[in-house]
Amino acid sequence: MNSASSKNVVSIEDPPVARFLFNNVWFSWFWLIVRVYTGYEWFTAGWGKLTNPTEAPTWVGAQAGTALAGFVKGALAKTTGANPAVQGWYASFLQNVVLPHTHFWSILVVFGEIAVGIALILGLFTGIAAFFGGFMNVNYLLAGTVSVNPFLFVFATWLVLAWKTAGWLGLDHWILPLVGVPGHPGKIFVAKSSEKPAQVS
Repeated sequence: MNSASSKNVVSIEDPPVARFLFNNVWFSWFWLIVRVYTGYEWFTAGWGKLTNPTEAPTWVGAQAGTALAGFVKGALAKTTGANPAVQGWYASFLQNVVLPHTHFWSILVVFGEIAVGIALILGLFTGIAAFFGGFMNVNYLLAGTVSVNPFLFVFATWLVLAWKTAGWLGLDHWILPLVGVPGHPGKIFVAKSSEKPAQVS
């Protein structure tokens, strides 16, 4: 960007409340509580599907996909009435994309829930983990399942906004400075780039 065009760029500062909540490491203890609770909910949900003797066979075992197929069919049944709980466009996605491949989606759901749970509990790539957790919450809500999904979605959204400090009391405290973030390479990549020999023009 040249100097002329850079003068037209407007930078809006975050309000003090947002800086305190999302940028201040002194508030990271609060995000630790939110993060661990949200991670625990995801981990136990996925772990139950993986290890529970009554659930595991229908999620990841010999009958993998059976439980998910039942869930999808239940969601499709909610598309009728004056105010359907499941919208037509999402029902089409469930009918044509998920239902024919429930074995694949079933395993993806189980290990996705476990991965998000572990990452949030450990504070590893917290913003990314929270984003995918919230994405799963949205899909469950679109499928007509309320349960704890609204609360977890709100918590996930907060954690995405607080990604810089939400993992401060976790592995992100050490990992992010090493690997960096988009636009700001970490120590590992800076060190590698400095080792490259200079090119002779």
